[in-house]
Amino acid sequence: MDNLLEARIQRKAMEFSKGQKKIAAYIRENYDKVAFMTASKLGATVGVSESTVVRFATEIGYDGYPQLQQAIQEMIRNKLTMEQRMNVTAARIGDSDVLDYVFNQDIDVIRRTMEETSHEDFYRAVDAITASRKIYILAARSALALGTFLFNYLNMLFENVLLVQSTSEGEIFEQMIHLNENDTVIGISFPRYSRKVAHAMEFAHKQGAKVVAITDSNVSPIAENADFTLLAHSDIASIVDSLCAPLSLINALIVMITIKKSGEVKQTFQKLEDIWDEYGVYEKVEDAGK
Repeated sequence: MDNLLEARIQRKAMEFSKGQKKIAAYIRENYDKVAFMTASKLGATVGVSESTVVRFATEIGYDGYPQLQQAIQEMIRNKLTMEQRMNVTAARIGDSDVLDYVFNQDIDVIRRTMEETSHEDFYRAVDAITASRKIYILAARSALALGTFLFNYLNMLFENVLLVQSTSEGEIFEQMIHLNENDTVIGISFPRYSRKVAHAMEFAHKQGAKVVAITDSNVSPIAENADFTLLAHSDIASIVDSLCAPLSLINALIVMITIKKSGEVKQTFQKLEDIWDEYGVYEKVEDAGK
């Protein structure tokens, strides 16, 4: 368990009521479950009232139970194993319809992303990317899908874009050997965070490049060396990584860059359309109304 939370509990342990001692013991043994329990559910599980749970949270120094729960969620953000994720997800869904549950979770993470992402960092990141000599994109594991999507569009807008292959750290640094202050590095990582991407972001910062982090928290390891941090929420207890919010954020990034480069982009897109038509890249679909 997180040292700060443990210290809060330990400091007040001698003053706890019998019920509060039960809560403390349960949290120590089942922090991964408590992170997604309501106060009422936690109380019922350990055999105390909801009000006892709320008093416990304030007793150890939190404004209320939601703040305690948030602290536990932050603590486990990068610690949940796949087995724990599976168990927590199954418990949270319960008897609900899975399709509706997943849709509603995705709606919620997009809403929270919209409310919390820094508009200032967003537009400053757009300016940095647009002014770059070369753009490097760093992503690994499930976030590689996001990196590939971003690369696909930026590669149409700029002449010099590299999706860094992250097979090994040695290969990453070799691909970034010419990185300098005229370049921008975009790193994408969500729990469980990629160590390789975090190290590459640190390297980029030391080389003087502009560094953009697309991640879920200001305490994310890839945010430590970022000039601009774009926060996108993910469901940290889902069996699969929820990428809908970061994808929406990346969509917005591409749209804003395209608008900013509209004069050049129109010519590029027209040329692409001509090439696609000439070489039959896309299947033509006849109008059903004809």
